[in-house]
Amino acid sequence: MVALLLIFGLYITVRMGFIQIRKFGHGLKVVTGFYDDPEDEGDINHFQALTTALSATVGTGNIVGVALAIHYGGPGALFWMWVTAIFGMAIKFTEVTLAQEFRGTNPDGTVSGGPMYYIERGLGDNWKWLAVAFAGSAAICAFLTGNAVQANSVADMMQTDFQIPLWFTGLVTASLVAAVILGGIKRIGKVTSRLVPFMGVLYVLGALVILFINYDAIIPSLTTIVSNAFNPQAGAFGVGSGALIFTLSYGVQRGIFSNEAGQGSAPIAHSAAKTDEPVREGVVALLEPFIDTLVICTMTGLVIISTGAWDMQHKSPISPTGDNVTYELTTEATNNAAAGNGKVLYFSDGLPENGNMNHYSAPVDTMFTDEAYSQPFTGRITLTKAESDDLYQASEVVTEDGTELSTLYGGVVQNGAPLTSAAFEKGLSPLMPGGGFLVTFAILLFAVSTSISWSYYGDRAAQYLFGFESIFAYRLVYVGMHFLGAVVSLATVWAFGDVMLGLMAFFNIIALFALSGVAYKITQKYFSKDHDSPES
Repeated sequence: MVALLLIFGLYITVRMGFIQIRKFGHGLKVVTGFYDDPEDEGDINHFQALTTALSATVGTGNIVGVALAIHYGGPGALFWMWVTAIFGMAIKFTEVTLAQEFRGTNPDGTVSGGPMYYIERGLGDNWKWLAVAFAGSAAICAFLTGNAVQANSVADMMQTDFQIPLWFTGLVTASLVAAVILGGIKRIGKVTSRLVPFMGVLYVLGALVILFINYDAIIPSLTTIVSNAFNPQAGAFGVGSGALIFTLSYGVQRGIFSNEAGQGSAPIAHSAAKTDEPVREGVVALLEPFIDTLVICTMTGLVIISTGAWDMQHKSPISPTGDNVTYELTTEATNNAAAGNGKVLYFSDGLPENGNMNHYSAPVDTMFTDEAYSQPFTGRITLTKAESDDLYQASEVVTEDGTELSTLYGGVVQNGAPLTSAAFEKGLSPLMPGGGFLVTFAILLFAVSTSISWSYYGDRAAQYLFGFESIFAYRLVYVGMHFLGAVVSLATVWAFGDVMLGLMAFFNIIALFALSGVAYKITQKYFSKDHDSPES
């Protein structure tokens, strides 16, 4: 899927004559309202369409995705995220231009569009099966990845950081989502046009403050990013593999799935924009990957790299039986009679005696039993076989006096949101404590805004499949799924949602290849005219 998206991105970039660079200024002109006409068909203005789409793409991917890319691929992965963003701008332009060209009008005077419409109307009735397949995938994906998973991320974070019950967080966020989405796209557009700039500016401002404090590390960080993109080096604590294929693949994957170029979701939001010129909304859409990846993801990456947080150990509580903790045995040892006959890793004064303990594949520092880091762990960890032949996972953690533990404390290499949080904590520490809570607040806003926008994607897909009358029922079930997502374990849901997201992209990319000629002709016709005045 990643390869297909990249191939199309390169192809459409060349065919459109690098439109993402040539017409970037025109996109800025359109989004500022220069061409807005309240009489044009549509539901929201260009700026509201952009912020609605951005509220779905600017999210946990900008915080978690960048950290994942750097942890597994090294700093050079950020360079490949930039490359995919540049191609993604051309992809977004193409799919949104097509969505505007083939959108339809609803019984209540509103409009609907997206891949399901340009597949059926652009390719003909023989391809309706592909449109139905896309809409079905989008409706399910909206329930799961765009909604339940977002709610679960927020609820889990609030319980971990502030001990707030899952059900309470779920009730609050579901109420917020319901208050917005039950009012339809016009209310969604009004809310996101205020929320997205606020949360984006707040997050970027925090990052800029850190970069100002560490100004002398910016140029070395950029040098590290570029040099590691082509000659990756594994970090001192095992971060990054040092292999180019991993650096490139993690950067490309995280870049594409951060800005959602080619997945077919954003065209649904942009279809609602008031305009009689499809290309105008297309040039607005090409701004999305620029803002999402080239600005916000870059801020995250530079903070992580310039503070050194990406390749250092941070004091943190960890669950020794968690999926992200693995064990290696260097010397065979068995449990004592009281513990059975399984494999065991012994600790003395906080250090393993006969093997290694790893967090996200990187070695841990001294382990302690208390949050004050004053009581080194001495005891045993009973192991069970993991998926890898050489790695184990823990089933039981017991101190030398027989006390069972569920949490240990020590120096660990972080990944995902905790890595970004640790970087902000470290970066803002000269000014104030608790800088990591800025990341917590950002994730809260990003996740809720993502759920709001994905509700619109889902209800347009439901409308296509089951008719206009199904929209309100879909929204009610959507709110219920948001609450359910907050209170239940979502490992399977997350995986199934990712499959649906992949299918959306697969069905959409087929249509984009087939309709690229149509998009090219529409673009050539539009730019053959003079657009220097609003009247044009």
